[in-house]
Amino acid sequence: MSAAVSPAPRKGLSFRQPSVIPGFGLTLGFTISYFSLIILIPLIALAIRSAGLGPEGFWKAATDARVLGALRVSFVTALIAAGINVVFGTLIAWVLVRYRFPGRRIFDAIIDLPFALPTAVAGIALTAIYAPSGAIGAIFAPIGWRIAYTPVGIVIAMIFIGLPFVVRTIQPILEEVSNEVEEASATLGASRFQTITKVILPSLTPAILTGFALAFARGVGEYGSIIFIAGNIPFVSEIAPLLIYIRLQEFNYVGASVIATVMLLISFAMLFAINLIQAWSRRRYGYGH
Repeated sequence: MSAAVSPAPRKGLSFRQPSVIPGFGLTLGFTISYFSLIILIPLIALAIRSAGLGPEGFWKAATDARVLGALRVSFVTALIAAGINVVFGTLIAWVLVRYRFPGRRIFDAIIDLPFALPTAVAGIALTAIYAPSGAIGAIFAPIGWRIAYTPVGIVIAMIFIGLPFVVRTIQPILEEVSNEVEEASATLGASRFQTITKVILPSLTPAILTGFALAFARGVGEYGSIIFIAGNIPFVSEIAPLLIYIRLQEFNYVGASVIATVMLLISFAMLFAINLIQAWSRRRYGYGH
């Protein structure tokens, strides 16, 4: 007489991945609590504070001419600086990964200098160099070109602080791309241009977009290194973080919250779009999995 085989118990739905290390509930609770305390709650408080004006008051404060001018300066210069950093940051990462030369390690370490350097020190140093009486500014002053105290100076400051994000994001991916891939491409008859555009760049696209997003976000929120070289002229070289500080000095806390909320919404929308492009790039080229 055969023993009856009881059906295996049905497993309930679970979003948790099996792991030999226990503590999922504890770590998840800590993660949510930490995320809420550091990020979510302050953002909600910011939105509530700015919503105190009501829809009409919020719109009026957000569309003020000076606010729009400051937002335009911040986001346009950040986009330009991030785009420049993508081009030159990719070239620098390529040189550091593909070539060996004297002083390479020192050069590689200098890339991280903007991470450790106080932003105010960077701003003062850049202003001293690019001011009309500075080492570089004096070269362009006789022909009427001003770098410091203009939007050009803002772009230079954003390039300085954003370059490490691009280089350090692309560099590890380049190290994973073997030289054999390039050699195989050449063996199959591809030109150098085709190897770069069809083999190398597709594998770097997600990293390039990530570096662009990080450099852009860093530039939009930068304050210390920009106020010294910007000139801070309304409608010309006044950035949004400085205008927020001015509103706080005027005890206009709601107005400052409105500007911060608008910056948050625009930044979130742009970063969300970049993440969508990254996901599309991974699906199309099969990298990043």
